[in-house]
Amino acid sequence: MLNSLINAGLKTWADGIRIKQNLPVRLSLWSGGSVDLGQFKEPVVHLHVKEPSALPMLMEPSLDSLGEAYIKQKIDIEGSLRDIIDVAYRLSAAQSEGSGLASIVKRFTHSKEEDKEAIQYHYDVSNEFYRCWLDQNMVYSCAYFENGDETLEEAQLKKIDHILTKIRLKRGQNLLDIGCGWGALVIRAAEKFGANCIGITLSQNQYDLARKRVSDAGLSDRIEIRLQDYRDVTGKFDRITSVGMFEHVGKDNLPAYFKKVCDLLADDGIVMNHGITASDPDNRDTSALGGDFIDKYVFPSGELPHVSLAMRTMQQGGLEPLDAECLRRHYARTLTCWAERFENCTEAIRSIVGETRYRIWRVYLAGCAHAFAIGNVSIFQLVAQKAGRDADSIPWSRRYVYAKNSAPDV
Repeated sequence: MLNSLINAGLKTWADGIRIKQNLPVRLSLWSGGSVDLGQFKEPVVHLHVKEPSALPMLMEPSLDSLGEAYIKQKIDIEGSLRDIIDVAYRLSAAQSEGSGLASIVKRFTHSKEEDKEAIQYHYDVSNEFYRCWLDQNMVYSCAYFENGDETLEEAQLKKIDHILTKIRLKRGQNLLDIGCGWGALVIRAAEKFGANCIGITLSQNQYDLARKRVSDAGLSDRIEIRLQDYRDVTGKFDRITSVGMFEHVGKDNLPAYFKKVCDLLADDGIVMNHGITASDPDNRDTSALGGDFIDKYVFPSGELPHVSLAMRTMQQGGLEPLDAECLRRHYARTLTCWAERFENCTEAIRSIVGETRYRIWRVYLAGCAHAFAIGNVSIFQLVAQKAGRDADSIPWSRRYVYAKNSAPDV
């Protein structure tokens, strides 16, 4: 009797999907039967439903529920990762349109203790884990594909040079890198641009490896790596960079964050903020976009502001935005590269972090690549200086950003 009710409900749902979306998907059930969600000769995606408890997650799908079913091994999926993510988005979008899911505004307190815990949860998985799928310098942020045909290694190095050129970094200047990762930017800034650098992180694993890399490069006299919250930094810096960090700050805290950056900046200094932004100008979230899944399993307490909010709070903090560049296409490519490398290292990653975390990161990377590709999220580099400076401090054009050999090796 129960199986008859389940099959009847599943058939009704599948009929609706076939009519509305005609997805190239076959569901294979734990009972041995199968259901097609479209008309096709062969399915592009084959979804194995391993137990009845997975059905509510499928029949009322969101990216959150579909991701949950996958990482809890209630479903298994065959097909290319790109096709799998595309199907997940199409299913969740149909459910969102049909149910009128409300947009919500999330807020987290972002105390120093909570931020440290969130950072260490995300970044202290294992250095070996990140080494499997990042570039050789372990740069965990959007790369810069100047021509579109660069390798990931080339594009990450170009991204760092792009940033350091944008802020007009000069020999002997003091640079603060907020959220320094494994040290790639500060090492490049010291080696190529001749800067004196401080890099800060809340990740113990990043701190340990960054210090080792600095020492191995013979740059300990020019670079200091600290395990420190940005709110505890003191002093003045000619240049400040923040790459892939302000997503951890919290929307309500952005004015105070930029005020702190402004206080740390020398009067004639320049700051670059490179961060992911939301597509909704009202800064809302919706469960259709997988935010709950990401917050629970990947990126606790992360908040993405719209670029308009980032620029407004930057000004509230005492900074004048000088330049904004959208790198959405670059992050879609970066994440695709990461996802492909991740797939190629499947067994090594499983052995390092186990099946559950492997599944979490597999769908996270591929899902984010899709989100950037279709414009659900974006990313901007914002360059700023202290407000109220003379107009002569602003370059006439952006030509200096693209001038070849603008920063010769030192």
